[in-house]
Amino acid sequence: MAKQAKKPADISREDWDSVDVPEATEAEFATAKPFKDVFPAQYQAWKKMGRPRVEAPKVHIGFRLAADVVKSIRASGRGYNARVEKVLRDALAKGRL
Repeated sequence: MAKQAKKPADISREDWDSVDVPEATEAEFATAKPFKDVFPAQYQAWKKMGRPRVEAPKVHIGFRLAADVVKSIRASGRGYNARVEKVLRDALAKGRL
């Protein structure tokens, strides 16, 4: 049996107690179908939500830097990732890397 959910403060006890949602049985799980098969239009709409796809997404890399360098970069405030990228782009454009 699942753990009993805690009643939110903004719902009355009467409303909370009036809802009865039984746990799903093994037989129900066996006949369950994926959301995308049952509601294809909604699934397609859902897939399009969120941040739009970009042609050239950024790539996550990892490398080690000295702790004092990282501390100084982070201390420069929000948006430091973009500023570091700009410095690297400028260095590449000038042939320094």
